Amino acid sequence: MIADNDLLLRVRDLKVHFPTADGLVKAVDGISFEIRRGQTLGVVGESGSGKSVSFLTIMGLITSRQAQISGEVIFKGRDLLTLPVEEMRHIRGKEMGMVFQDPMTSLHPMYRVGDQIAEAVLTHQETTKKAAAAMAVDMLGRVGISKPAESARRYPHEFSGGMRQRAMIAMSLVLNPDLLIADEPTTALDVTVQAQILDLIDRLKSEFNAAVAIITHDLGVVAEHCDDIQVMYAGRIVETGTNRDLFYRGRHPYTWGLLQSIPRLDAEESHRLHPIKGLPPSLIFVPPGCSFHPRCPYAFDRCRTEEPRLASPDGYHASACHLSDDDKERIFNEKVLNRT
Repeated sequence: MIADNDLLLRVRDLKVHFPTADGLVKAVDGISFEIRRGQTLGVVGESGSGKSVSFLTIMGLITSRQAQISGEVIFKGRDLLTLPVEEMRHIRGKEMGMVFQDPMTSLHPMYRVGDQIAEAVLTHQETTKKAAAAMAVDMLGRVGISKPAESARRYPHEFSGGMRQRAMIAMSLVLNPDLLIADEPTTALDVTVQAQILDLIDRLKSEFNAAVAIITHDLGVVAEHCDDIQVMYAGRIVETGTNRDLFYRGRHPYTWGLLQSIPRLDAEESHRLHPIKGLPPSLIFVPPGCSFHPRCPYAFDRCRTEEPRLASPDGYHASACHLSDDDKERIFNEKVLNRT
């Protein structure tokens, strides 16, 4: 049992809607979840499901100037959605860090890598430039960059993709934040470097006693590195549970579709993958009822008119689906585990 003082982040009914000329884009439409110290949460779903928007809003990088935002984001007892800009800027970077999808565009091309990491220190701590530079070099070494003092004097274009991602992780962790958000941290990296980056995040999480949220579309990443997983579709969470819950007892047809669309080592060579038919819905014109029903092979009349609630029979593993628990178990065993 995890004590309440380990709770870092509690999100309640978060909605992020963007007004456009065509209508209201419901990018995030009422999600609730928690993250605790030492936990690694995986957030999965197709592009446009609301994964990145959720955490950019939590970080204060999407504000009421850009979107209609409601709900609560309680971080260490403070509602981040109500904080002044200056106070939020103090939290961002010092208490919460984020590794963005593309490190080449996240690092300034005209400044040396070490100077950019040192600037993060100087922004949040009263210290000298010399001390900040020393912290930057030390952190580059800790994330596995060879000759860190020499590398700190280089520019981003002199780094490989994997080195740039390591530099971004160094910048995010140099102030020892309580929460690290990694948004597609292995995008555009080769398989070997992907594994190194994810192992690095795991090691640093333990070293810094932090919590990590990994935003990804790669189920292989969450299978190996995440304790808990939430599946998002059309701006909502459709299933949440432990790693084992989703991979061995998945309870939502969208989760089943994701699992059936990836290869398995224990499957026969002739076995075909089953991609999810159709396309994600428009976030302006979200289908009534269950937003997944136009693509769901198990939809029935109730699915087309009544929105399912995220319900949990065991108090934790929850899914938003009108199918009975018996039907969910039967279909998962037949169609996903046995790949029929």
